[in-house]
Amino acid sequence: MQLVNTASTRCACATLGLIALCSFPAFAQTRIAVLEFELNDLTLLPRTPEELERTASVAPLLRAALVKKGGYEPVTIAPDTQAKANVAFGYLFDHPEVAAELGAQFGAEWVAIGRLHKPSFLFAFLMVHLVNVNSQRLAGDLVVRVEGRVKKVTERGVARLAEQIVQAINAKAEMVQELARTQAATISDFPGPGAELP
Repeated sequence: MQLVNTASTRCACATLGLIALCSFPAFAQTRIAVLEFELNDLTLLPRTPEELERTASVAPLLRAALVKKGGYEPVTIAPDTQAKANVAFGYLFDHPEVAAELGAQFGAEWVAIGRLHKPSFLFAFLMVHLVNVNSQRLAGDLVVRVEGRVKKVTERGVARLAEQIVQAINAKAEMVQELARTQAATISDFPGPGAELP
């Protein structure tokens, strides 16, 4: 089969070139906003100064871990701006579309909304809802259990949480690339206008 119209051929080549480009690490870093973590303390002695301090330390630790592990560019959203968007406890955590709108205002591609859930004195859960700003959808419901309140334990938990976030974002990127490959294959197999059929 000979194609008379080369427009479709050029389109297919351009698409394949785009895929090849996407197969290599992008020069621009992925931008992620890690919001301050909320403390959900269900113990008999809730919200102690030590627990509030630990909760406040999680977001900065997670930002640093994401820069180190994934090379992400952290997007800063001031705590008062976050508080204004979070009209009630857990609002942003439960409303990914609102979190996505907040992230979009600051040029973020992803938003991590965190919670330190403490049902017991013995352990706690570091929880993150990972939101894709473009789709405004939840891309990951991530949980890490940490036992004890020692600083090193929290740091190790945050490191594991960062790994989960990196894996979730990479999985999304791979899915997008696979979709692009499939579409490119479809375009290249489809005869364009003016093509001579056998």
